[in-house]
Amino acid sequence: MPLELGSLKKAVSALTDVCAKSDDARFMGSLDEVARNAIKAGVIQHFEFTYELSWKFIKRWLETNVSPTAADGVTRRELFRLGAENRLIDDVEQWMRYHEARNLTAHTYEPEVAERLFHTAHRFALDAARLLAALEERND
Repeated sequence: MPLELGSLKKAVSALTDVCAKSDDARFMGSLDEVARNAIKAGVIQHFEFTYELSWKFIKRWLETNVSPTAADGVTRRELFRLGAENRLIDDVEQWMRYHEARNLTAHTYEPEVAERLFHTAHRFALDAARLLAALEERND
C-alpha cells in the first residue's frame, strides 16, 4: 500500500520556500533586525517540522516495504542506517547531525545556536527533497 506523502510534500515545499526567501539578499536587506530574525526563526521552525516528518516517513516506508517490525525499537542511527541501505537517504552521519540539530532547537534563544541551526536547515532542505524524491520513486 503506497504511503500518502502529501504532508511531507507540503513540509518540504514550505521549508524550501522559506529558505529561498531567506537567501534573497535584497528582501532580507529591506527588513529590520526583528523581521530578519523572524524569517530565520521561521526557517528553523520549518526545519523542526520537516525533520520530524522525514524520519517518521523513513520508519513508515520501512514498515510498509521491508517488514512491519523493521524499525521497532531501533535507535535513530539504526533507522537512518536502514534508510540508507534501502536507498532512501545517502549519508547516515549527516542525518545524525540533523537529529542533533533538531535536539538543539529548544536553545534557539542563543544567537550562535540559532545561526548554526539556520544554516543546517538550508542543508537539510536539500536532503529532505532527496528523501521525498526517493519515497515518491519507491512508493508502491
